[in-house]
Amino acid sequence: MSIGRTLIFFGAHPDDETFGPGATLAQYANSGVKVYYVCATRGEAGTVDQTYKKGFARIADLRTSEMLCAAKALGLTDVIFLGYRDSGMPGSRDNNDTDALIAAPFDKVAGKMVKIIRQIKPDVIIAPDAGGGYGHPDHIAVHNAVVKAFYAANDPTQYKDAEPAFQPSKLYFTIRPHGFIKLAVRLMPLFGQNPRRFGRNKDIDLTKIAKEEYPVNAAIRLSRRAVRMQHEASICHASQGGAKPWAGIFRIVRSFESVGGARDFFMREFPEPLNRREKDLFEALK
Repeated sequence: MSIGRTLIFFGAHPDDETFGPGATLAQYANSGVKVYYVCATRGEAGTVDQTYKKGFARIADLRTSEMLCAAKALGLTDVIFLGYRDSGMPGSRDNNDTDALIAAPFDKVAGKMVKIIRQIKPDVIIAPDAGGGYGHPDHIAVHNAVVKAFYAANDPTQYKDAEPAFQPSKLYFTIRPHGFIKLAVRLMPLFGQNPRRFGRNKDIDLTKIAKEEYPVNAAIRLSRRAVRMQHEASICHASQGGAKPWAGIFRIVRSFESVGGARDFFMREFPEPLNRREKDLFEALK
């Protein structure tokens, strides 16, 4: 029933399309949906081992190449860049770069998104949650701009220089049920890991993330093929650890999470959520 449909995922960095809702994007692409990834930056602030930089003049070039590889593995129709610079994590020097996403005028960022929405005319849009997943400033900036753009796209009085008005049917935010995060926070110390210093750069505090709760309005059951496509895409992001299997605690927690079948979870922003969980992001569309 999704053949002929169109979906846009708005994200902040190369690899968000894979490590985020990658399996869902692959599953819909495989079913005939035109799936686009609109990426705000090229991941310039990402930490990269020197061994991966061989043959690339800049980190941005490497990470763009990795993302294009991942996009092919996921079956995406196209990747579109907004043209901003990675802002880095809170407190980093990258925050102050004049080309950083978080330094860009909010209305201008939203305006670029409106133009894309009006051109592509998606049925469904997916964006990061309000907390940015793990508090990354770029994820939060993308969330805020997408919300603005989603409602402005159908208002002919706004962004008059960008195509005729168009209103997508649905808007969702990517989320992970916080039972997963809470379980990880409790078990990590048993494996000698500090939940307040998580991630490649040890700059993610999982204890703070675990305190935020979002409603689950849609749960997409993922096929083995979609999960395999996501795994293949993750290998493309070798510089960001995608080629390495999840270690220790998170492999164990993931096994708990996947009982009953792998799923991706979403919060529905528009239209008003139902009093039950949807099983298809295109459900009820004419």
